Amino acid sequence: MQSMRGVRANSPLAASSIPRAPRVGYVLKMYPRYSETFIVSEILAHEEAGLKLEIFSLRPPSDGHFQDIISRVKSAVTYIPSHTPDAEILWDTITSAGSSLPRFWSALTSCGNEPVKNIYQAVLLAQLFDAKGITHVHAHFASLATSVGKMAAAFVGLPYTFTAHAKDLFHESVDPADLGRKLREAAGTVTVSDYNVRFLEDRYGTAAKKVRRIYNGLHLERFPYRSPDAESTGIVAVGRLVEKKGFGDLIAACALMRDRGQSVRCSIIGAGPLHSELHAQISDLALEHAVELPGPLPQNEVIARVQSARVFAAPCVDAADGNREGLPTVLIEAMALGTPCVASDVTGISELAIHEHSGLLTRPHDVDGLAGALELLLSDPHLCGRLSENARVLVEERFDIRRNTALLRQLFAAARIADEEAA
Repeated sequence: MQSMRGVRANSPLAASSIPRAPRVGYVLKMYPRYSETFIVSEILAHEEAGLKLEIFSLRPPSDGHFQDIISRVKSAVTYIPSHTPDAEILWDTITSAGSSLPRFWSALTSCGNEPVKNIYQAVLLAQLFDAKGITHVHAHFASLATSVGKMAAAFVGLPYTFTAHAKDLFHESVDPADLGRKLREAAGTVTVSDYNVRFLEDRYGTAAKKVRRIYNGLHLERFPYRSPDAESTGIVAVGRLVEKKGFGDLIAACALMRDRGQSVRCSIIGAGPLHSELHAQISDLALEHAVELPGPLPQNEVIARVQSARVFAAPCVDAADGNREGLPTVLIEAMALGTPCVASDVTGISELAIHEHSGLLTRPHDVDGLAGALELLLSDPHLCGRLSENARVLVEERFDIRRNTALLRQLFAAARIADEEAA
């Protein structure tokens, strides 16, 4: 891994001597992140297919736990300084870029509304793109990573694309004018569900004409299918402990099931800001012996726990700040493993958990309906088996990482061809 400080005019980064063979720069706000295994899986699939890429992280990692698949990534990672520079370093960096990048000054004029820190990072990124022979820029999330990545791409004269997920579309902090510009200027935009495509088309009109849906995917061999265990009575949920995951409703549903005489054993795996609140809810409802919060676990242990459970629960809701779920990777994983699933019918989840075919859907915040769906799966092994088999088939058809990243590479290639034709 690399880090960098201010880039001056005599730096080797100012050179443009590296041949421009296809090489993609992945711009991420933070890499790695415990909760973003879908990005790591995507990178690994690209590497497996022979794509040359480099990773650029705008923030150092802050998680205390990392998934084991991180160690399989071969691509170089560069951490971009995230502080606001003093005036001398900023000016030296800008003049260095201006002397080596022919399109820099004209592109810089369109960045007046951006924070100084973002511009500084974009200039450093642009010099790295030039020095490392990057031919295409792709960012994950339509927020900071795309803001910095698109400026850096413009400074060098490269096409950029980005993947939009959930918070970067729905949160109250999203600036519609800013997102509209990103959609218009991108060579292409990817999002993770048909629901998101419709949302962008309805909200942004012609600016969203280049948006296409490419589902996240799995390396399916890492998630071997197993028929549901008729003897298991466990319920499992996985995710960050945040409002949109709906874990408070799951705990309430467990209390309701307990009060109806149902034996309850539920594990909610993950970490997040609501840990104390959820722990207090468990205590207030006297569920200490029925519901546990084991914290974040390595992916291999998560897989084992999900596969041994009778039911996987994803009771997602729309958060008060507008944040919503995209298409939870853990739900795809659970369905691939063969664990019957109950989920809320929000955003694109119904594209995965098709009601009474590949899963059971309930209304968000419907605690009684959630409890009833969980009880049904705990008591009906035939239904569990049918949902499980159908879910695995659907995952194989729609969420194979190799097939889906091939579509993404086609998008990169088309963007490069279009850029060359326009030059």
